Amino acid sequence: MPTRVCCCCSALRPRYKRLVDNIFPEDPKDGLVKADMEKLTFYAVSAPEKLDRIGSYLAERLSRDVVRHRSGYVLIAMEALDQLLMACHSQSIKPFVESFLHMVAKLLESGEPKLQVLGTNSFVKFANIEEDTPSYHRRYDFFVSRFSAMCHSCDSDPETRTEIRIAGIRGIQGVVRKTVNDELQATIWEPQHMDKIVPSLLFNMQKIEEVDSRIGPPPSPSAADKEENPAMLAENCLRELLGRATFGNMNNAVRPVFAHLDHHRLWDPNEFAVHCFKVIMYSIQAQYSHHVIQEILGHLDARKKDSPRVRAGIIQVLLEAVAIAAKGSIGPTVLEVFNTLLKHLRLSVEFEARDLQGESISSANLNTSSKDSDEKIVQNAIIQTIGFFGSNLPDYQRSEIMMFIMGKVPVFGTSTHTLDISQLGDLGTRRIQIMLLRSLLMVTSGYKAKTIVTALPGSFLDPLLSPSLMEDYELRQLVLEVMHNLMDRHDNRAKLRGIRIIPDVADLKIKREKICRQDTSFMKKNGQQLYRHIYLGCKEEDNVQKNYELLYTSLALITIELANEEVVIDLIRLAIALQDSAIINEDNLSMFHRCGIMALVAAYLNFVSQMIAVPAFCQHVSKVIEIRTMEAPYFLPEHIFRDKCMLPKSLEKHDKNLYFLTNKIAESLGGSGYSVERLSVPYVPQVTDEDRLSRRKSIVDTVSIQVDILPNSNPSDDVVSNTEEITFEALKKAIDTSGMEEQEKEKRRLVIERFQKAPFEEIAAQCESKANFLHDRLAQILELTIRPPPSPSGTLTITSGHAQYQSVPVYEMKFPDLCVY
Repeated sequence: MPTRVCCCCSALRPRYKRLVDNIFPEDPKDGLVKADMEKLTFYAVSAPEKLDRIGSYLAERLSRDVVRHRSGYVLIAMEALDQLLMACHSQSIKPFVESFLHMVAKLLESGEPKLQVLGTNSFVKFANIEEDTPSYHRRYDFFVSRFSAMCHSCDSDPETRTEIRIAGIRGIQGVVRKTVNDELQATIWEPQHMDKIVPSLLFNMQKIEEVDSRIGPPPSPSAADKEENPAMLAENCLRELLGRATFGNMNNAVRPVFAHLDHHRLWDPNEFAVHCFKVIMYSIQAQYSHHVIQEILGHLDARKKDSPRVRAGIIQVLLEAVAIAAKGSIGPTVLEVFNTLLKHLRLSVEFEARDLQGESISSANLNTSSKDSDEKIVQNAIIQTIGFFGSNLPDYQRSEIMMFIMGKVPVFGTSTHTLDISQLGDLGTRRIQIMLLRSLLMVTSGYKAKTIVTALPGSFLDPLLSPSLMEDYELRQLVLEVMHNLMDRHDNRAKLRGIRIIPDVADLKIKREKICRQDTSFMKKNGQQLYRHIYLGCKEEDNVQKNYELLYTSLALITIELANEEVVIDLIRLAIALQDSAIINEDNLSMFHRCGIMALVAAYLNFVSQMIAVPAFCQHVSKVIEIRTMEAPYFLPEHIFRDKCMLPKSLEKHDKNLYFLTNKIAESLGGSGYSVERLSVPYVPQVTDEDRLSRRKSIVDTVSIQVDILPNSNPSDDVVSNTEEITFEALKKAIDTSGMEEQEKEKRRLVIERFQKAPFEEIAAQCESKANFLHDRLAQILELTIRPPPSPSGTLTITSGHAQYQSVPVYEMKFPDLCVY
């Protein structure tokens, strides 16, 4: 019961005190005296200078009632304060606000949950009032601390605990609304405040996440549920806070999230971490997305020595953030993202290689196996992030990223790559090669360039093809798949999937356009390089079915996207050369691989014959395939790539009707207007330094050199017969090779046959004799001093008087009836 004073003393009391005393009834259960409250409100509005005194007196009474546990009078006092606060909007309200906040603080400090909730509700009402002028001295440090503490309430009663936590969240929301829009209240963004606000909100979001994970997915919440659900309320408050963050304070708002996730070990599993950053990325302004990505990258660097699952959790969070940021502003972090991810990819491979090499006992091997699988989780997460990020970039940025990744791929024997592999060893280097090429495959997925030159510039094509010659079938597969991504500009690859004999190519509905001038120029410049890598890739002894399928797809895509008449002839020459290599078997391939090459050639010639629609060509191909179906099914892809396929013991005794014949193809194409002169010239790839750099087995270096070795001839006869023919006119005619006669074609065929079947010692002896003969004859005819080459495969240095000419490889000099090493 309130203290009553006598009438004489009452008359001497100030009017505002008498008005305040009158609003309190004798029994607090009767509630606020509304008539007297209206008088007090009218007086406060009429004399606003008295507001501060009214507030001070009310605060004095409320403090006394709180100490005496008179909860009824506390409720009445707060109700009166709320009504006065809502009714008065003059500048004089500021002193009154100080008294009001003092009373709210008293309630929050009390140990009674009801009073704490009451104080919070009053503060929220105050926070929704827009003040005319800013306050220069008001601070909310106490309220931030107190509301944050309420968010972590551990009351034994679940209902009371939830009620206090909701009050704490609503209080934080009120502080945010009251301060973030006031430039003079920027202190709310200081780290000491954010370190309390953000973890408090995440704590409540996390607790409900744990409950939901045990009881299954929750139903869609209604508006009332959102107010009663601490998780929903905390998430809305966090969204509101982040939505008001600016450039200068974004980092202060995000960093406490990492501290909370680290402290509570929420990176593994990382469902809650992913949810948090989705909330962050969707709440902040789009132009600040790169700040969050930078913070995640920085945290990944800071936790690089943590367990693989923790790192994988952070990378998956980065993936989600990148997926959202890629739709808006990425900012200047594109290369930084890829560089950091590739660095961590290298670290993961290094950790994996170190674990495999460092453990030897069986029990340790079990742990190593677990770590190994965990590192693969990290590597897969990095590749997915790289691929998703790259696939969402514009084409001009994606081409830069392709070059950037390709520059990181290590190739044995070179130092052009920029990735440190000194600690990896051979096994780790192979692993990083596979990981980088898988990343490149993800980035190139869906890339559509108008011209092939844009997709495969020389600076990118050369390093890309280098791994295609390595002794690792998986690396070669990845290179071919990257090539397919860049070549397939009309989405035909899915129609070509699987190596097979296609009865009617028209049913595939292949999409193609007329070959543009840029693509024609590309094939003139780089076509031989592509053919060479396909040719050598087919002859690898560790090829599996997928390799042959990808090689077949490569030939088909070149035909669709880049082939004019000249390219078609070259591709047919390549196919025939592959068939010949399988028959002769200079590389000692197994019977499966020889039959696999034969099947690939059959599938491709069937495809190209229908694409160019030359009836005679189609008829010849169909006839050979029909005969193979009856007599040699292992030469067809539908049979050779089955699990149990009967293989022949040899290919030498097979009838020539089982093979595609060059003269038949030339005859059929020549009748349709094709220039078939080059079909009579066997395709032979040139050997380059790539074979050494890619650690291929040494192949016969002379496959690219044509030698004039006729059957049953000896060097002395050649010397006699050619002495009279080597004249100035003969040399002049040798330079002009445009008019090649049938005799020369036959001679070339005999040369190739002789070279393929003659013993190596005989070839070497005849080459040395011819080189010496050429040296003597050139000196006589040109009257020059010639320094003899050290070996048949050396170079000539020609001097005349005081002039000395550049050394020239001897095999590049052409003379009649002589083809020199």
